[in-house]
Amino acid sequence: MALVQKIPTPIKPVQINQQNRTITLAYFEQKSTVDYIGIVQGISICFDAKETKAKSLPIANIHKHQIEFMEDFTNQGGLSFLIVNFSTLNKYYLLPFDQLYKHWLIAENGGKKSISHKNFDNNLEINIINQKYIHYLSTIKAYFNL
Repeated sequence: MALVQKIPTPIKPVQINQQNRTITLAYFEQKSTVDYIGIVQGISICFDAKETKAKSLPIANIHKHQIEFMEDFTNQGGLSFLIVNFSTLNKYYLLPFDQLYKHWLIAENGGKKSISHKNFDNNLEINIINQKYIHYLSTIKAYFNL
């Protein structure tokens, strides 16, 4: 159904324990883009996963370089989105880039600095299967059917 790859965050090791070959100290080498990139039934996708304990998603959790990457990806015909976990509500949502971008611009221009849970589309709630699998592919399909 899909081929999706986790994009590793580039790090630069500073200290390595030579005995067991583990990194004991490192720092982020450069800004990463998004967490995942892939293709679903011929549609290129990129997305980032965000989690919040609050009933709103702080815009500060989304970095400018991520917005820029998702905007460029969308402009090339891909589907960019966030998967947002409201952990205290035990709910996951797909937030399409166009909706995310609207809220990002509001925050950048001095407006509200978060996206309330109430602003997420119930049609884009992601089902949890067996209390451990988030079935976002069916939600992508639902998004295209809206």
